[in-house]
Amino acid sequence: MEYRKLGRTGLDISVIGLGTMTWGFQNTQKEGFAQMDYALEQGVNFFDTAEMYAIPPTEKTFGTTEAIIGNWFTS
Repeated sequence: MEYRKLGRTGLDISVIGLGTMTWGFQNTQKEGFAQMDYALEQGVNFFDTAEMYAIPPTEKTFGTTEAIIGNWFTS
């Protein structure tokens, strides 16, 4: 995996990021966990949590992506 520095933070961020916007709407938590596990195994350490692209945010799904990521970190 190739990495770039994140500004002046000293953090190395993968040049490939994992989009997470469909979790909780088109993908289940189980599928999100599998995708994050695979991405991490490949060296991806950047997860894009924006909900504003192809799937417009709705009251029903707002925050679901972040909840799934949080659940993954605590599992």
